[in-house]
Amino acid sequence: MAYVREEDCISCGACESICPMSAITVGDGAAYVNSAECIDCGQCVDICPVGAIEEE
Repeated sequence: MAYVREEDCISCGACESICPMSAITVGDGAAYVNSAECIDCGQCVDICPVGAIEEE
């Protein structure tokens, strides 16, 4: 599952728009990954411009 380092997230929304499962929402200053919906595809990790998303 992907997770967001909230302190590094800039809330740009790139990860939210690319997620094929709509498992990511951006709000309250950072992105949030719904672990029940995440399929570990890694697209969010690749698109994050600041490297704030990692896979566990």
